[in-house]
Amino acid sequence: MTLDELRTHILALTPAEKAEAVHLLVQSLGNVWPGIEKTPGVVGGDACIVGTRIPVWDLVQYRRIGASDAKILEAYPQLTATHLAHA
Repeated sequence: MTLDELRTHILALTPAEKAEAVHLLVQSLGNVWPGIEKTPGVVGGDACIVGTRIPVWDLVQYRRIGASDAKILEAYPQLTATHLAHA
């Protein structure tokens, strides 16, 4: 399957199916992004900001509901703008 064909299929998915597809893609990539780590036994092995127990999916949810970076950083004062960019 080509990337263009995959794009067509992805765009046809429901929002819930797209979220699951993203989750599967992230899992398949392993630990390839700087600032993000997966540790067995920590937050169920989900991807977290390095050195924290803050799961990436939590930050993604904040963005989905329309929270600005400033609001997210207010909710998580231990994070930086760089952490959000990594997430």
